[in-house]
Amino acid sequence: MSWRSKAVTAMTEERLKALAKLREPFADHQINVLPKPYSKDAPKEFCRICNSRHGMPAAHLDYVGHAALTDRLLEVDPEWSWEPFALDDSGLPLFDRNGGLWIRLTICGVTRIGYGDMGGKNGANAVKEAIGDALRNAGMRFGAALDLWHKGDLHDAAEERGRDPEPAPPAVDVDALLVEVENAPDKTALQDLWRKSGPIADEARKAEVRALIQARLQDLEQPEQQTLDA
Repeated sequence: MSWRSKAVTAMTEERLKALAKLREPFADHQINVLPKPYSKDAPKEFCRICNSRHGMPAAHLDYVGHAALTDRLLEVDPEWSWEPFALDDSGLPLFDRNGGLWIRLTICGVTRIGYGDMGGKNGANAVKEAIGDALRNAGMRFGAALDLWHKGDLHDAAEERGRDPEPAPPAVDVDALLVEVENAPDKTALQDLWRKSGPIADEARKAEVRALIQARLQDLEQPEQQTLDA
């Protein structure tokens, strides 16, 4: 390997190590709590969880603030930068018709896209809110505070449905399911077992169940065919 190739390889490995730091968990003191009342017209009460007044009852979502994220970005890449997708006539970042801001975030030479909104704020605070939100959103594309975003997405999805988050589907014992397929008495039982295999995440094992069900269907059809032939 030439010295130039070695230098490029070393540079790539160094960049990957730096980017990997973005995925490290944030310390507890860097995580803030955002209350989300279950109802928009919920009566306001003092909350001991976040020490503020807001609609109650409410869920509380963990999130990383602008300052903590900026500190992490500087630690990973002191020369990180962001830029808006477009500028207005005054040369300032252009917001879309929804009041949102599209940005490109560049860290260690890698650029990814993010989007932020004003969070219902007005004036200068709205601009700062949109920028901070866009940076957090783009940072998530690099893995920064991804676990906290995941929890928030689960809550938002449940809120849209108007009910609590659905529990994860029960794990399927594939080996036991294969035994049931072997002993299935008819096509209806095989159809029920195929539906039961739905939560299997391992595609290879799910294909194994599918193949055995298809083989059993053929076995069940053969006696019928022989009777017809006779």
